[in-house]
Amino acid sequence: MFGSIAGHYDLMNRLMTAGMDRGWRRAAVRALAPVPGSLILDVGTGTGDFLDLLAERDCRAVGTDFSLPMMLAGRARRAADGRAAPLLAGDALALPFADQSFDGLLNGFLLRNVADLDRALSELRRVLKPGAAAVCLEITWPRAPIFRQAFGLYFGRLVPLVGRAISGDPEAYSYLPRSVAAFVTAPELAERMRTAGFREVTYRTLALGTVAIHRGVR
Repeated sequence: MFGSIAGHYDLMNRLMTAGMDRGWRRAAVRALAPVPGSLILDVGTGTGDFLDLLAERDCRAVGTDFSLPMMLAGRARRAADGRAAPLLAGDALALPFADQSFDGLLNGFLLRNVADLDRALSELRRVLKPGAAAVCLEITWPRAPIFRQAFGLYFGRLVPLVGRAISGDPEAYSYLPRSVAAFVTAPELAERMRTAGFREVTYRTLALGTVAIHRGVR
């Protein structure tokens, strides 16, 4: 599915979020607070937005994703701008890296798409060095009833229509609201991170509770 929308993915992200997704990603990078020269993994890198932000901080960034078309789309975009970053095909449930390899880790809009959340969280922790942090950016259902209703109408009705018109894929953007509805709440994700062995787990919500940034330390 992600391969079929790779060419439209960045455009749809900007449209769906009115451009706010860039600010959310910057907030996630700030939460990670990587130092120059640190080795940071972006899991589910997609077209590589986090890689660009990490490069601005002079980090050594590596991206991994199971969707080759998404990574190729991002590589082509960065090549046109004279930028590059290592990209590896990989599954979040079995990351192709040794234990304790990275100084930090990011993922954006990944966790609600994995088949086994607990296994994915354990894998994220496995590849981190002791004391290193993981930061997870994800869409969540807002807790306030009035915002839940508005969010459901927007993501359940409007986004699939726009996505279908732009991408030509009738399923891809109908999957989005279903995946969000089926995902755990922000407090539940924090608890699952603790169960996976992360410590000092914190989170904050943005955009009226529709986006959450979680942080945990190995």
